[in-house]
Amino acid sequence: MARSNIRPVDALVGQNIRILRLQRGLSQSALGERMGVTFQQVQKYERGANRVGAGRLSQIAQALDVPLTNLFDGRPAADRSDTELSVGALLAHPHSLRLLQAFDRIADPKRRMAILHLIESVGGPSTRRQRSGSGRRRAR
Repeated sequence: MARSNIRPVDALVGQNIRILRLQRGLSQSALGERMGVTFQQVQKYERGANRVGAGRLSQIAQALDVPLTNLFDGRPAADRSDTELSVGALLAHPHSLRLLQAFDRIADPKRRMAILHLIESVGGPSTRRQRSGSGRRRAR
């Protein structure tokens, strides 16, 4: 199936499969083994290139030990502008979940802000307006 023919719901389900798999520390091969399919098939499901039938959805939910409805969490990216990514889409990027988990382990608020500013500076200019550390504008 060509990328342009991927339906938003298929992309959403694939994205959620990837996020849930990564949260559980499973490789595509390990998930495939639990389901009785190859890692290539898992890749196709995660990309939304292959649609996932009802029986397979149930099998995936069981392999990931989540309710079936978790595979449909969030709204499809097609409902959003090109510049606005859903949380799920952001977490689907490689290493995003690890970065978020590591950031969550930082107890010191000043260090958290320093890391946040570092990442924002490395990531390039933001389309959002810069704010003070508290999230409120400072009075002049």
